[in-house]
Amino acid sequence: MANKKLISWNVNGLRACMGKGFMEFFEQADADIFCLQEIKLQEGQIDWKKEGYYAYWNYAEKKGYSGTAIFTKEEPLQVTYGLGIEEHDKEGRVITLEFPEYYLITVYTPNSQSELARLDYRMKWEDDFRAYLLQLRKNKPVIVCGDMNVAHKEIDLKNPKTNRKNAGFTDEERAKMTELLESGFIDTFRYFYPDMEQIYSWWSYRFKAREKNAGWRIDYFLVSEEYKEHLADAKIHTEVFGSDHCPVELDLK
Repeated sequence: MANKKLISWNVNGLRACMGKGFMEFFEQADADIFCLQEIKLQEGQIDWKKEGYYAYWNYAEKKGYSGTAIFTKEEPLQVTYGLGIEEHDKEGRVITLEFPEYYLITVYTPNSQSELARLDYRMKWEDDFRAYLLQLRKNKPVIVCGDMNVAHKEIDLKNPKTNRKNAGFTDEERAKMTELLESGFIDTFRYFYPDMEQIYSWWSYRFKAREKNAGWRIDYFLVSEEYKEHLADAKIHTEVFGSDHCPVELDLK
C-alpha cells in the first residue's frame, strides 16, 4: 500500500472556517482523506466541490448543528451514514467509508453538555458506537477519527484537577474510552508520543485559552490493533487556526 495521509478537523462551522483559512490548509495538506466534524450545515447551504476528491456529507436534521463530511481521493467501495440506530442518526455524527484494506469512520461524539445533561445519552451512544466498530472489525481493520469529546488521561488536558466533574473529563466518559481502546484499538498519537505533554487539539474561546495553551486533546485517530504495522506517524497541527479545534493527522505506510 502506498503512503497515505489522513486529516481530521472539527471546523466548528464550515462556512465560518472557510473565511479563516480552511481552503488554504486543505490545499497545503493535500491529504488522501480529509474528515470534518461539526460542519453546522444543511444540504445546499454550501457549494464547495474539490477537484480530485469524492465528497460525502452527513447533515443533522437540526439547522446549524453538528454534521460531518469526508473528502477522499480514492473512491470507496461503499458509504454508510449513521449507525443504523434511529435515536443516534438524527444529528449527522457518523460517516463510514469502506475501502479494500479497511473501514474509515469519522465521528463527532455527542457532548455530555453543561451539568452533564446528556451524560446518560452519551453512555448509550458509547456502547452502541463501540458495538458498531467491533461489528465492522470482524470483516477488516477499522480506522476511526474525529472529535470524540473526551480527554482520556490527565496528560491530555491542562487542568485535570479542576475538570474532574466536567463534560469531556468525567470518570464515566474516560472509562468508556478505556473500554474502547481495550477492545482492540490504538490511540495513534499516544502510540507514537506516550509522554508528550501540553499538546492539545481544542481550546475554549474564553479566557484566552489558546494563547495560554490551556487546552484539551479530544480529537483522535484510533486504529484497530491488527493494522498497527501500517502506522507511520501521528501529528497535531497546533499551528493551524480557523476553529477552536486544530486538525489532527495520521500517516500510514
